[in-house]
Amino acid sequence: MVVKRRERWEEEEGGGGADQCRTPRSETGTNPGGTAPFQRRQRAASQVSSECYSFPDLQGHMGHTSIYSTFIRNELSVRYIYCTKQRLRHFHYVAFCYYFSPVLNKSWFSPDFNPFFFQALKKTGLLMSDPRLRDCVKHMRQCRPLDNTHDICFSRRRCVSNIILLLTKALKKKFIIPEFEKFTLEIDTMFDRAQRQEGGQVADYIPQLAKFNPDLWGVSLCTIDGQRHSAGDTKVPFCLQSCIKPLGYAIAMHEHGTEHVHRFVGKEPSGLKFNKLSIRRTQIIECFTINKQIIMSSKRFDYVMDFLKATAGPEYVGFSNATFQSERETGDRNYAIGYYLKEKRCFPDNADMMAALDFYFQLCSIEVTCESGSVMAATLANGGICPITGERVLSAEAVRNTLSLMHSCGMYDFSGQFAFHVGLPAKSGVSGAVLLVVPNVMGVMCWSPPLDRLGNSVRSIHFCQELVSYFNFHNYDNLRHFTKKHDPRRKSDEDPNKFVVSLMFAAYSGDVNTMRRFALSGVNMELTDYDSRTSLHIAAAEGQVEAVIFLTETCKVNPFMKDRWGNTPIDDAMQFGHTVIVSLLQDYQRLSSDSYAVSDTDKPKSSLTV
Repeated sequence: MVVKRRERWEEEEGGGGADQCRTPRSETGTNPGGTAPFQRRQRAASQVSSECYSFPDLQGHMGHTSIYSTFIRNELSVRYIYCTKQRLRHFHYVAFCYYFSPVLNKSWFSPDFNPFFFQALKKTGLLMSDPRLRDCVKHMRQCRPLDNTHDICFSRRRCVSNIILLLTKALKKKFIIPEFEKFTLEIDTMFDRAQRQEGGQVADYIPQLAKFNPDLWGVSLCTIDGQRHSAGDTKVPFCLQSCIKPLGYAIAMHEHGTEHVHRFVGKEPSGLKFNKLSIRRTQIIECFTINKQIIMSSKRFDYVMDFLKATAGPEYVGFSNATFQSERETGDRNYAIGYYLKEKRCFPDNADMMAALDFYFQLCSIEVTCESGSVMAATLANGGICPITGERVLSAEAVRNTLSLMHSCGMYDFSGQFAFHVGLPAKSGVSGAVLLVVPNVMGVMCWSPPLDRLGNSVRSIHFCQELVSYFNFHNYDNLRHFTKKHDPRRKSDEDPNKFVVSLMFAAYSGDVNTMRRFALSGVNMELTDYDSRTSLHIAAAEGQVEAVIFLTETCKVNPFMKDRWGNTPIDDAMQFGHTVIVSLLQDYQRLSSDSYAVSDTDKPKSSLTV
């Protein structure tokens, strides 16, 4: 229960300045016991500290640090905890830090002090520039140190009230990639290896593209929960070029639907060069020249720009007029394709071909950075909902169809190879960009100007291959029985406790099949519970003969391990009169007496976290 509002908080006698403390006074005006006994405060402090264990990221900061120990030992600080312990059930870690602001004599949540709160959020992948945190950061900057714990609570409650669900999800590691810090370390390693890749030529058929430094290299990623990471030259603007094509297709699908759009756009990859003058008799326009499906769009440039800005959230989306002029001056091939389509009556009725080409050149000249491109890709990965703003931008059907075509024909003549080795939808552009989508996980934007002979970025292709070779992101990777690849989506911090509970119940009920499944999955069969009892202790005490045989003969569980009372499995079997199990364990102890040291019997290898 939250402390009643009617309770009046008055300063304790003798208190003042930084040492003042407030205690609740009841409605009758009497002080409930004066200064609470120290043991009572200790219990309150223990109850409060247990709240912190709901947040794995914060255990290291508040669970056993010297600062926290000092707080607990300090009688004044314990009073702060006692007076406010009930509210902490609602504010969790955030409110816990608020109450210690007077003790620290500074605003804990001011970003200028780089506090634990923002450090913890950064480790989860959230950036302070995230619009979901904008109001929180703004209010925290306005907060100042207060001596009154009651005022601290309610003056700063508005800082987190609107995003408490987001903060809880972040700090409890409930995001799609729970161990984001470890994940980004691997991403940085892949980035460094890709940076060492030499070769390739910067595209020069458009003068503006030829001006880019070939050493530029950047990678940004954004998950469907808004976790962000960037490495390299991720703030340098570059033109989307052909990377605009799947986005333009998605907008057309969102506005007009599948049936109408595919009256003009085919679905089958042709196997021909992307700009070859050819169409099949069976379909009006093939998807290998994705240029054509954007030429069909009837929407104006501003409308598309607004759409793209919605997919990118607050990130940069601009326009390069110089590139647009270069495209118009050197776009002879595109003009030829336009006239060819016009001759074959592929345009909608009353379509203006020249206006459509100008519009296409404008779209290719739209500028983004790796950071904004990754949010666009994450919007596709998230089913059309921008992960930063939470706004639905594209329909689920439009996203599904877009990713399908990106998978089959998004990488020019390298599409088949890319689909085979990487197995993810992607689109490349002659600017050196590669827009990569890991469905239901994240979006990635890679950019490096040097291109291979097929028009794809050398470093970006290498990075994508490394990504899929290390993580099981390939569309057809087995998520349950993988051995060599890593799954960053697994919540490893929860697995040991779940395994212990399930293993103990299996031993209790004699469920050998379940125990065999755990053993084949690589689970340590000597895991212990809170009483330091192994599964062999449980099986021996319950008289489960088959379970004991499996644990001793197959799993080779240590028979000498002692629980908290100093009992071994054979002691439990003798206590409950299971003579058959006693005989089995005696034989097993004689055979394995030389295999286990004394230290192994006294110290369990693993225990249940409580």
